[in-house]
Amino acid sequence: MAAGNGVRRIWVGQNGLLSTPAVSAAIRERVGLDGSKATGAFILTASHNPGGPNEDFGIKYNMENGGPAPEGITDKIYENTKTIKEYLTADLPDVDITAIGVTSFCGPEGYFDVEVFDPASDYVKFDEKLLSSPKFTFCYDALHGVAGAYAKRIFVEELGAQESSLLNCVPKEDFGGGHPDPNLTYAKELVARMGLGKSNSEVEPPEFGAAADGDADRNMILGKRFFVTPSDSVAIIAANAVEAIPYFSAGLKGVARSMPTSAALDVVAKNLNLKFFEVPTGWKFFGNLMDAGLCSVCGEESFGTGSDHIREKDGIWAVLAWLSILAYKNRENLDGGKLVTVEDIVRNHWAAYGRHYYTRYDYENVDAGAAKELMACLVKLQSSLAEVNEIISGIKSDVSKVVHADEFEYKDPVDGSISKHQGIRYLFEDGSRLIFRLSGTGSEGATIRLYIEQYEKDPSKNWKRFSRCTCSSCSSCSGAF
Repeated sequence: MAAGNGVRRIWVGQNGLLSTPAVSAAIRERVGLDGSKATGAFILTASHNPGGPNEDFGIKYNMENGGPAPEGITDKIYENTKTIKEYLTADLPDVDITAIGVTSFCGPEGYFDVEVFDPASDYVKFDEKLLSSPKFTFCYDALHGVAGAYAKRIFVEELGAQESSLLNCVPKEDFGGGHPDPNLTYAKELVARMGLGKSNSEVEPPEFGAAADGDADRNMILGKRFFVTPSDSVAIIAANAVEAIPYFSAGLKGVARSMPTSAALDVVAKNLNLKFFEVPTGWKFFGNLMDAGLCSVCGEESFGTGSDHIREKDGIWAVLAWLSILAYKNRENLDGGKLVTVEDIVRNHWAAYGRHYYTRYDYENVDAGAAKELMACLVKLQSSLAEVNEIISGIKSDVSKVVHADEFEYKDPVDGSISKHQGIRYLFEDGSRLIFRLSGTGSEGATIRLYIEQYEKDPSKNWKRFSRCTCSSCSSCSGAF
């Protein structure tokens, strides 16, 4: 189809495997022998959902900046689908996408090249001393997603980890029948290996663990018997970026988070005097800031973390960022002395910046009409904060007062566009927050997402050790320590 419609070159990852962040990087960085660059890309993915012939499958289009197509473009694509009468193809032989190299054809409008490249070739510039140290143990779970195509090359061949460190790293079309969402519920094998399972194990857990979703743009970070919330993860990366990650040695341009993500990043930005942005859910909002040179590091509570090296969240980059921080903190400990652990880094961060206790609950398949009524009631309640505080004090008297409530609205500082009705917020005097978002309205009902956040600045109250949260509805619980 590309050749039939005048495209001159296609770049394909070897074996047809290319992660979403690697696609973004290819658009932005790869240059053909004739100086050509990609103007966009198609990504075929089930993302973090179950995949296979009887499960999810998606087609995503990314623009020439490497980021997801904005609604203005996808709306035009949809309108074209209602009027298109025919499409062109060219009769070409099959291309062997298992072999790296260029295959050239004479297409209907001139030459046409298909270049197959190594998907991991652009990924890693990293100090391999940490992973090759016998003192540092490591485990990476690809959940049978596309990250498996990178794992051996990056972590074993480049960085010196043991191959036994890799879990579920053979990519499978149906993700091995599993749900490739990197959280405490679905990454069960990794969770158990890291000592966070429901049953105790006599085997000593690794020092560091991580998981990826199906298309490798999301990540979960774990320490030995310790879970790092996505909100804490992006804050800790930002706090340590300049000294620990060479890419940021000249400084951060700014940081950003999605509105439902905890305010841990806000505190770092304030303390380090960084530009800070709170945006609606959706990676395209980060992309606008990055294109304008306003943002270096960003993240969202749904296990997405990224930087301005591309215009997508990047799960493997987040893992490498954490390994860079660990390598920096242990630069004098690998040959002797006690290792600085993931838990040490997080607890030291809490001591410096305070701790944001955080969780999210998803109420799925709720009656759509009733869900809208609930949201309308919550908006109406915002007109009387005195009534809100009376309700709260009747439930728990020692909770801080609500000082502001609204429906989140965002004006993009780059293009001036306005996004309304992005979630209902109740903001407390001590920095705590209560947020409600409605999504998925339609014939199958609705999903109400409830985000609960409490800020504790006193370090003496942040050292209690908790049992692992076992609730099935909680996707990013911070009580798993």
